[in-house]
Amino acid sequence: MATAVKQPTTKQGPTRQRKAGLASSNRSVVWLSGLACGVLAAIAPGTATVAAGLLAPGVVALRLDREPGRPVARAVLTCGLAGCVHPVTTLWNTGQSFETAIAIVTDPTTIGIAWSAAAAGWLLTQIAPLAVRVALEAVALARATRLRAARSRIAEAWGLDGASNNE
Repeated sequence: MATAVKQPTTKQGPTRQRKAGLASSNRSVVWLSGLACGVLAAIAPGTATVAAGLLAPGVVALRLDREPGRPVARAVLTCGLAGCVHPVTTLWNTGQSFETAIAIVTDPTTIGIAWSAAAAGWLLTQIAPLAVRVALEAVALARATRLRAARSRIAEAWGLDGASNNE
């Protein structure tokens, strides 16, 4: 009697399909983003020039951040956008000419403020986890101290002298 050798089954098929779906979805987002940037550059070249010059650190962060959800890039871009509000408003109020856009982008103060805002976003992503960790450790130490004090009060009330030595 011949027995068939059963091939081990793996779950690589659906996983590869999901990864392929995510890759095509990611390519679609990149393509649509490029299309939107092209439309912006064609319709409002001054605004596109100011945005490209002032949001350059955010673009670099997008390329370098490989974590899911891109938290560093999101923080850098958000803070960078905050630094771009005044220059874009100035551009709009002065007629949105390309010459004004070049003047805004080449102004060292404007670039310094926008890039410093982006740097503050990056610094926030580096310092915030440390600050949260320190705060959580302080809360845990305070709670442990309160629990030890309560344990010693209970041990004293019940007459358990050896209980306070078991730490």
